[in-house]
Amino acid sequence: MRFQRIQDLRTDADLSQKQISEILHISQRSYSHYETGSRNIPIEMLIRLANYYNTSIDYLVGRTDNKKLYH
Repeated sequence: MRFQRIQDLRTDADLSQKQISEILHISQRSYSHYETGSRNIPIEMLIRLANYYNTSIDYLVGRTDNKKLYH
């Protein structure tokens, strides 16, 4: 499964793969695998990404088109 939304969020934030991988404390190679879908994203990493981008895991994985969190 390709995770286009994490790539879109990263580029919208003007971050390189290297920068976001450093923020997440993972290698750039691992992050690249997540974006291309060649490796599944662990739930812990989905939580970190959702928190960083202030969005939901449902948005990240394509279950909703609503980026905003409900409070």
